[in-house]
Amino acid sequence: MMKGGFEVVHGALDLIQPHEQWEYNNNSIVFQSASSGNFPKPMAVERNELELSDWVEHVTKQLIDDLPETEVTTAGGSCGPAFQTGNEAECGYMKSTEQIDGGWSRLDEQHGLSLITLLLECAVAISVDNLGEAHRMLLELTQMASPYGASCAERVVSYFAKAMASRVINSWLGLCSPLISHTSVHSSLQVFNNISPFIKFAHFTSNQSILEAFHGRDRVHIIDIDIMQGLQWPALFHILATRIDGPPHIRLTGMGSSVDLLIQTGKQLSNFARRLGLSFEFHPIPKKSGEIDGIRCLQIRQGETLAVHWLQHSLYDATGPDWKTMRLLEELSPRVITLVEQEISHGGSFLDRFVSSLHYYSTVFDSLGASFPSDDSGRHRVEHCLLYREINNILAIGGPARSGEEKYREWRSEMAGRNSFVQVPMSGNAMAQAQLILNMFPPSHSHSHSHSHGYRLVQEEGTLKLGWKDTTLYTASAWTSQPYNYSNTLIDR
Repeated sequence: MMKGGFEVVHGALDLIQPHEQWEYNNNSIVFQSASSGNFPKPMAVERNELELSDWVEHVTKQLIDDLPETEVTTAGGSCGPAFQTGNEAECGYMKSTEQIDGGWSRLDEQHGLSLITLLLECAVAISVDNLGEAHRMLLELTQMASPYGASCAERVVSYFAKAMASRVINSWLGLCSPLISHTSVHSSLQVFNNISPFIKFAHFTSNQSILEAFHGRDRVHIIDIDIMQGLQWPALFHILATRIDGPPHIRLTGMGSSVDLLIQTGKQLSNFARRLGLSFEFHPIPKKSGEIDGIRCLQIRQGETLAVHWLQHSLYDATGPDWKTMRLLEELSPRVITLVEQEISHGGSFLDRFVSSLHYYSTVFDSLGASFPSDDSGRHRVEHCLLYREINNILAIGGPARSGEEKYREWRSEMAGRNSFVQVPMSGNAMAQAQLILNMFPPSHSHSHSHSHGYRLVQEEGTLKLGWKDTTLYTASAWTSQPYNYSNTLIDR
């Protein structure tokens, strides 16, 4: 650990590669680079054994098939009539039951199947406001599953049951939004950063895109929509400080809900920048991006090159109304927006969010279970302080009926559908960094004859996707404002 609480990743300076110049024309943005960007993709092969996420797909399909035909959607979009039968079941993340043909190595099959089936039946009861029956099933689930269980199924079901119990209680007594312990959340995020590649993937791929956008600029401004402890910025500061043409003046605006945490983060980053000899300013804004009325409080200055960064999470609502955040981005017109999204739905009905989050978090729990024993303290802390909090926020607190706000299902789709933004393909250097990061975490990404070893990295449609085996969990993308696409003569902001 470095002074000020910032983590130094071994080889971090080697991971952030020299810039790749941006070339603009009237139709698209392309990168010019010495690197070929031709990286091998994982081979698609048959799986030999099943995990919790496979059973979730299988059992969810069987149960939902028995429901009346209602519109049920996943994070990837509408599936039409709810999880259609037969070969039509392949939609979004749902797969044909013909793929479920192996043994289950991590838990007793019958017990796990019973847990998941009962949990899904409980979700259906909640979705139709049969709270009495849901309460009965939840009592049964709490007796069957433990967050300390040896199997991923027990742990996942235990946390989902706890979140659903909170929802039932909230439905009876009224909405209850629990207080957030930012200290606990952020210390747990540091643990997650140490034992899993997902946060490092988000940080370093975004930093690479920002570095490329800042090439040759002597005054730069970064707006972090939810800065937390600012763990990703020291690595970027370090490479900017060693630039051949000299370091730029850096201004960082950090948004967040905790004034104390913003002040602490600002002091730590200022101390780090001073040790590097950087000219640096920190500007804290204790608001959500969707609460900002106009860009005046962001103090945009003439001649600055502007970048906006957003690492999405489900711990709490970090932005407020999505449409207001989108409007703010359009007003800011930054040179680059870096966006890292969880592949999970925050909108739609309760059953939509339940099915999407059950598949997503079953996969995350699978990835942790493959690397750490059931009694590992770091694993338990991440599951209890981070993953459970996200599950609870999605199921017990979030949703348009409770928050009054409809969330975008996928931000990059919203941005692509507007005239204000143009996607910037993630560069070959960003891909190379992501591959190096995966090699730091066993069971690592592998080019062997089986992708069942673990983490899987895919370059697709200009984005970088990181997941566990067949399931994408995080997608990184970069965007630029439309004026930059059409003219090189505009004043940079």
